[in-house]
Amino acid sequence: MRIPRFPEPAAVGTAAVRATPAEAYRVVSDPPTMVRFAAETYRARWLDGATTAAVGARFLGYNRNGPRRWVTTCRITDAQPGRRFAYEVEATPLRIPISRWQYDIEPADGGCVITETSWLRVPLWFIPFAVAVTGVRDRAGANDAHIRTTLDRVRTHLEAAPA
Repeated sequence: MRIPRFPEPAAVGTAAVRATPAEAYRVVSDPPTMVRFAAETYRARWLDGATTAAVGARFLGYNRNGPRRWVTTCRITDAQPGRRFAYEVEATPLRIPISRWQYDIEPADGGCVITETSWLRVPLWFIPFAVAVTGVRDRAGANDAHIRTTLDRVRTHLEAAPA
């Protein structure tokens, strides 16, 4: 199967956070923790005995939009503590490529800056099925809004956490 590559991100957001890059990484690289901050994902479960972020580790993401529910399989592609966490998403159980999500963390005065980026990888023929399953017609716009929500919640969490 040919996997389309969309070189331009579909959505990008940044947040300056009063936390160390290591603290930010611990949160964004833990999918079961991140569901507390996500707009669409409500549960994540490690697969194949994994318990922490490592390249090649996989997890299931359980997502919702109103009454609609769907599951994705995610494979970690980047796990650089304090710097970058990324994973690629497939529609389960069909193994159709959907997207790539990436968190880049840069040190900054008083903490760090987290940049969350998503790329769409879904084949054009699959888009009508994705819309039917998720109810989302403008995936790039939805991801943009979700990134803002997620980063705001992550910032609030990290800045409220004891040092």
